[in-house]
Amino acid sequence: MTTKSAQRTFPVSWEELHRNAKALAWRLIESGPFTGIVAITRGGLVPAAIVARELEIRLVDTFCVATYDDRTLGQPQILKGIEGDGTGLLIIDDLVDTGVTARLVRGQLPKAHFATIYAKPAGRPLVDTFITEVSQDTWILFPWDTEPQSAVPVAKQVLR
Repeated sequence: MTTKSAQRTFPVSWEELHRNAKALAWRLIESGPFTGIVAITRGGLVPAAIVARELEIRLVDTFCVATYDDRTLGQPQILKGIEGDGTGLLIIDDLVDTGVTARLVRGQLPKAHFATIYAKPAGRPLVDTFITEVSQDTWILFPWDTEPQSAVPVAKQVLR
């Protein structure tokens, strides 16, 4: 399934994202200590910053992967990786969807702890810790991908 066929959208506000990233930190405190955080770019950057603050981790690096073009899942490309096997590291991403990116990163850093805020069923087995599960046919609208605009009432969306 390409994500273009997503039937539902789930908008997330900045406040909700912050609250969920802090909840993720609460869950992760028992799994540490971690020597550093690896943010999966670009979606993992903001959650990683919040988790790093909450867990008082100063070493934050990025694993740069290009997987989506607009809303279409493509072949993942590693733009920048991380040395080592991931021992002591905490990987943070905004969500695990089909698991394509997670599988790639796990292959590179098999000993790291992988955490996301959101998890879809297809990718859920690949993460160690997450906060919220959403259906596979839901497209999450993160605050950095949206702009305020008027919305169509749900009744009109269903009747189309």
